[in-house]
Amino acid sequence: MAWEFSTDPQFQEQLDWMDSFVREEIWPLETLELEHRDLLRAVAPLRERVKERGLWAAHLDPELGGQGFGQLKLGLMHEIAGTSVLAPFAFGNQPPDSGNSEILALAGTPEQKERYLHPLLAGKLFSAFSMTELDTPGADPTQLRTSARLEGDEWVIDGRKWFSSNGSIADFLIVMAVSDPDEAPHRRASMFVVPADTPGVTVVRDVPTLDHMDQSFGKYGGHAEIEYENVRVPADALLGERGAGFKIAQQRLGPGRIHHCMRWIGQANRAFDMLCERATYRAVQGGVLADKQTVQNWIADSAAEIKAARLMTLQTAWRIDNEGVRAARQDIALIKFFGAKMLNNVVDRALQAHGSLGYSTDLPLEAMFRAARGARIYDGPDEVHRVSVARQILKGYAPPPGEIPSEHVPTRRAAAEQRFAWLLDAVTSND
Repeated sequence: MAWEFSTDPQFQEQLDWMDSFVREEIWPLETLELEHRDLLRAVAPLRERVKERGLWAAHLDPELGGQGFGQLKLGLMHEIAGTSVLAPFAFGNQPPDSGNSEILALAGTPEQKERYLHPLLAGKLFSAFSMTELDTPGADPTQLRTSARLEGDEWVIDGRKWFSSNGSIADFLIVMAVSDPDEAPHRRASMFVVPADTPGVTVVRDVPTLDHMDQSFGKYGGHAEIEYENVRVPADALLGERGAGFKIAQQRLGPGRIHHCMRWIGQANRAFDMLCERATYRAVQGGVLADKQTVQNWIADSAAEIKAARLMTLQTAWRIDNEGVRAARQDIALIKFFGAKMLNNVVDRALQAHGSLGYSTDLPLEAMFRAARGARIYDGPDEVHRVSVARQILKGYAPPPGEIPSEHVPTRRAAAEQRFAWLLDAVTSND
């Protein structure tokens, strides 16, 4: 069995180009306060360079306008793109558009792909995934209350969503609503493609968050609260099969979660570099931080956690490529909570090492710290993923006979004495 940890040299050249490109062309844009339309203007020429390199929309197959790289190569790319929240935007795989394009590729009709998917991949449209509700647990889509009823040849949608990321700039929304309330919990909901300008769709606000505290509206990265009141869409707005909303959501969220983990590695590496740089020059008590055992521990622990998360994530990506998303469910849940904890730990240490400078907006660490906290909540809180992992692991175990522990030494000794009686008798006679 071959076991390989190297990257194909030709693809490594692409990654090296990408690393320089992101640092030199995209990092500087972070320092500017750009409105959405101005961001589009700034990124437009960068997108063309990415397309020329054959790195645009790498998450989808070539027949859909992507590169068909698979999750492993995509993971290596996201590790670089994750160093900046703007970088995925330049590579055509920014959330939530990347996940929504995968939904359309998976469940969309030819007409839906023509109208929504192809313009989305071309960067001409923006989308939002509208599932989470304030009054129902986001980690359990089976409890959704937003309804969709079929009246003649139209679906009528009523409900209120929030945290629909990019909802205030979206051209269309993928809405998850209860279409069959009397079915089994996992068959109650369906998904619908809803143009943002459909009558009855009201974007109430972009919810201020720890990550985006200002009362802004219509910015990339916002999380919208949206009201759907008597929203009528044609019957062909149904995305996939009726009642398949939960199944489609799981197929979307699986790859989406691993993409987050990939980007977190990039964010953590950037914070780690700042931590190490700070340690080399900050003078304290007759030396520099690098001489202090506490800071040395921070650096060592951070390096270990980043490497562990990276290897876990890439192994999960490899498994998805070779065995499918379903086979990698436990791996995805593991990296989701482990990666989120790693990111929070590393950014927190880097911020602490910089003291008031790290706490200020003169460095990106405070923004990274606020963003990192959300990693433990979205796409399922840590606690849910831990429960999922534990349940899957425990399926491989059963109570021992008589509830005597399998490793119980007296019991094992008695069995060994019986099995090896011939040997013990020989030893006794020799004595």
